[in-house]
Amino acid sequence: MAKRKKININKIKPNYIMFPLTIFLFFIFALRIVYLCTTDYMVGDENITAFIKKRNTKEEILLPKRGSILDKNGNVLAEDVASYTVIAYLDKRRSEGSETPLHVVDPDITAEKLAPYLNMDVEVLKILLKKDAYQVELGPGGRNLSQIQMEEIKNLNLPGIDFIASTKRYYPNGDFASYAIGYTVNEKDTDNNTWKVGQLGVEEYYNEALTGRSGYKTYEKDRQGYKIANGREYVEEASDGDNIYLTIDNNIQLFSENAVKKMMTDSKAEWGFMIVADAKTGAILAYTASPSFDPNKKNMTSYIDLMTGLSYEPGSTMKIFSYLCAMDKGSYDGTSTYQSGEIEYVANDGSKTVVHDWNKVGWGVITYDYGFSMSSNVGAAGLLRSNMIDKKTLRSCYNNYGFGKKTGFTLKREVSGKVKFNYDVDAASATFGQAITITPIQMIQALTAISNDGKLLRPYIISKIEDADTKKVKQEEMTEVIDVVSDSKNIAKIKELMKSVVCNDSSKCTGSSYYMEGYPIMGKTGTAQIYDEKTGTYMTGKSDYIYSFAGIYPTDNPEIIVYAGLKKPKDTTNYVAPAVKDIIVNTSKYLNIVSDNNKTTTYTLGNYINKTTSTIKSELESNTKLYILGTGDKIISQYPKKSIKLYKGSTVALLTNNYDKAMPSLIGLSYKDAMNILKLMGVKYNLEGKGYVVSQSIPEGIIVGNDATVNLVLSGGLPE
Repeated sequence: MAKRKKININKIKPNYIMFPLTIFLFFIFALRIVYLCTTDYMVGDENITAFIKKRNTKEEILLPKRGSILDKNGNVLAEDVASYTVIAYLDKRRSEGSETPLHVVDPDITAEKLAPYLNMDVEVLKILLKKDAYQVELGPGGRNLSQIQMEEIKNLNLPGIDFIASTKRYYPNGDFASYAIGYTVNEKDTDNNTWKVGQLGVEEYYNEALTGRSGYKTYEKDRQGYKIANGREYVEEASDGDNIYLTIDNNIQLFSENAVKKMMTDSKAEWGFMIVADAKTGAILAYTASPSFDPNKKNMTSYIDLMTGLSYEPGSTMKIFSYLCAMDKGSYDGTSTYQSGEIEYVANDGSKTVVHDWNKVGWGVITYDYGFSMSSNVGAAGLLRSNMIDKKTLRSCYNNYGFGKKTGFTLKREVSGKVKFNYDVDAASATFGQAITITPIQMIQALTAISNDGKLLRPYIISKIEDADTKKVKQEEMTEVIDVVSDSKNIAKIKELMKSVVCNDSSKCTGSSYYMEGYPIMGKTGTAQIYDEKTGTYMTGKSDYIYSFAGIYPTDNPEIIVYAGLKKPKDTTNYVAPAVKDIIVNTSKYLNIVSDNNKTTTYTLGNYINKTTSTIKSELESNTKLYILGTGDKIISQYPKKSIKLYKGSTVALLTNNYDKAMPSLIGLSYKDAMNILKLMGVKYNLEGKGYVVSQSIPEGIIVGNDATVNLVLSGGLPE
């Protein structure tokens, strides 16, 4: 056995080079470890913390649901709903390993079956379905489908057809208070998340509150990017947007929409509007402009809200406030007289301007009170000429009543209008609403002082803001008294003058077309010339005017304020009056407004069968909404039946002995009235929805065939 050689340790010589080098390398290595553990260094284009996080964890943004917009009674006006996009898988590899095909097997048959549901041309669909692609989106008809549409297509059981789910903003009433509600557009953030952003109306003004707050979810992932089972996970839930309740009443808004649409259709006017407000609080009950738009389609022709974003010369409705100004100054004498017809103003340069009454000749020597009833421009200007008021006082009064400055109404882009005049003729023009500009919302605000004994109220359109999760009310709008601008004595006097405007004798007032027995209205008519900025003069065409009416109903205990206007109708017919009367009658019935003057406005319907049509027409047309079906001289049937008690303004239909089944307009009628009129006509019908008729499939005047069926869409509340 070989002997192991012993090593003499004492003879080993130390390596004076390697030892220090080892110590140095160890020190460098230790420093590197400390640096890596304590420093957020860069790896490529990102720091090590983000790199590790991205490599080992995944974060998903959780988007909140946008809050809903509702009317005062909780009816939805805008909400987020499920939306679907149709996609088609075209690659055969998708079906590998599956017992049933998961791709489009027959593009031709698939296209033919899908075309009716997507409202797309079959040939266009065939081209899409024969593309050399893994999958395609079937647009445009396959986008933004509802749950019902998606399920209908799903039930076709077509191989390879699938859906991508998302949410869209949906406005169930379409073109309905659109400028008050607004609309949304989709915008992507830096992380490619899609958000709905409000444009116009409440959607824009309260965009932040409606949007809510996003959340997120983080979890551990494996090398393939899949979530690790039982791995660490953290979730911060999203907070949905607040729900916003408007002061708008769905039913009153529907009455207003129908009235304005008919006014615009009949008049062919450039634009029209109507605002209805609670006379006691300033809350807006209806907010209608035309032209308008459907927020679902975003088919607007103008981004200007007529009620807040457009100022114009209002005309004689301003006489309410020029007369009230003289009363507030304490100098008004309604019994004093003046020569009506015209009044002349001479400028410093010697030029002359003549102010005429609307009939050019006037009514001789009349009192100022009578001048108000007849809407005399000379009488309004005479308040200055007779020194009842001066220019400075008039300007101050207008400002006190809220003109010439923004109301602070809850919508963006409100304009202030202009109340400035220096020359005598300009001040005179201002007394009857020319040479100054206002907005409809300012007029509503000013009229609240008339209905509240001199207390000027700020108009508002938000009822409350509610937390979507807890239903806790976060904000609630209340009636706000801006100022007391007049006393009860002067308000009583201006009310007396406004009552005199709406009478049943056109020789004694200008508002006879607004008069209705049993519906006491006070107000003021307005006819304003339109100033042409291009020529620097007023337009002179036969219908180049803005017609308006500012009314309060009822006179004894005001409940609602109505302000409606129309620009450049096709002729000089008063198209505003029927719209105002419709809203007064319908709203009065809906709110059960009982005035001292209409407590006994019920009457019992007689038996009109075999009676002469013309005679019964004369008896009923002033008290009812009368439908005469046909041109016969005798009545053969009626709705309602005899002995029924009705309120004035109720619907009555008479079938004559010469009826050709010409379809009447049923727009605005309750389901009960519409159904019974169609039964009287012997016409088949389908009713969709509840409330009041908003559209009919067979237009007015069309002869209905024996086998035809008219489809009526109803909306806006419960049936009668």
